[in-house]
Amino acid sequence: MFNLAITLFVGLELCYYLLIAQTGVVEVFHSNLMLIGFLPVGGVIGSYLSSHLNIKETHKVHGLLALQGFITLFYPNLNPVTLFLLGIAVGGMAPLIISSLKKAKPLDFIFALSIAYAAGTFLFNTNPHNRELLGLVLSVGALVSFYFMQETKTKIEDTKSYVSYSLLLMTFWVFLDSALFETLSRDIIIPIWRGGFTFEIMLFHIIGVVAGVLLKQDHFQRSLTILILFSLSYLFYFLREPLLLSIVYPFVISYYNVAILQSIVKIKDLKSIGIYMIFIGWISSGAGLFVALEHFIIYIPLLFLVVFLYMINQQTKFNFNKEAYHG
Repeated sequence: MFNLAITLFVGLELCYYLLIAQTGVVEVFHSNLMLIGFLPVGGVIGSYLSSHLNIKETHKVHGLLALQGFITLFYPNLNPVTLFLLGIAVGGMAPLIISSLKKAKPLDFIFALSIAYAAGTFLFNTNPHNRELLGLVLSVGALVSFYFMQETKTKIEDTKSYVSYSLLLMTFWVFLDSALFETLSRDIIIPIWRGGFTFEIMLFHIIGVVAGVLLKQDHFQRSLTILILFSLSYLFYFLREPLLLSIVYPFVISYYNVAILQSIVKIKDLKSIGIYMIFIGWISSGAGLFVALEHFIIYIPLLFLVVFLYMINQQTKFNFNKEAYHG
C-alpha cells in the first residue's frame, strides 16, 4: 500500500514547479533571461539555506510553502524581488522533498511522479497568465498533505538496493532534458504538447516512471539506456517526428528522474542534498534554457559522442579491474 500523504505532497509540489516556476514564469516573461534569472538565483540560495540552516524541517516546510503561496498571490505580475523570493521558496523545498522521499516506498515514487507528470502535461496548455489560482491550490494542497504526512508514522524505506550515480552524470541528464524541453516549447513546427499528443505524453510518462521503479539495471546499463533514449529523442526532434518523440521523450524524462531521485535519497546529509539540488535543479536547467534560447541545440549530439566514449572507457576499466581482482 502506498502513502497517500507523501504521494500528494511530492506530486503537488513537483506539479507547482513544472507549471509555475518552470513553464509559467518562462512563458509569462517571454524568455527574458535578464528578468527570469532572478528565479534561479533565488533557487540556488534557497536550496543552500534550506539544507544548511539548523531549523526543524517541519518549520522549514511550513515557512517555504507559506512564502510560495504568498508570492503566488501576485502571479503573473512578478518583479525581480518576487521572482527572487519565489526562487527561494521552490529552491528551498527541493532538499526537503528529497528528505521526505526517504520514507517513500516504490509505489509512492510511482504515484507521486505520475501525478506530477500527468497533471503537468494535461494542464500545460492552460494560459500561463491565468495560473495563479492553480498555483494556490497546489501550494495549499502540498501544505495539507505535509500535515497528514507528519501525523503518519512511516517506516524509512531501505535505499540499499538503489543504484547511485555521479553528480556530473545526473547534471548532464537534466541539461539534456532542459535544452530539449525549452526548445520544443518554443518550436512552432513540432509543438508536441500543443499538437494533439497529450494522451501519448501522459501515458509514456507514467510507463517511464513504472519502468524506472520496477526495472532492475546496474549503473552502466541504466546510464547507457538513458543516453540511448535521449539520443533517440533528439534524433526524432531533428527528423521532425512528433509521434515518436511523444513516446520516447516523456518515457526517458520519467525514467531518468526516478534514477536521480532514488540516487539522491541515499544521501544522508541534508547539506549534501542541497548542493546536489543546486547543480541538478538550477545550474543544469539554466544551462539548458540558455542553449535553447541561443539555438545551440544543433551542437548537442557532439556531447552524446563524448559521454558515450567516456562511459565505455569507464566500464572497460571497471571490467578490467574486476577481472584482475578475481584473477
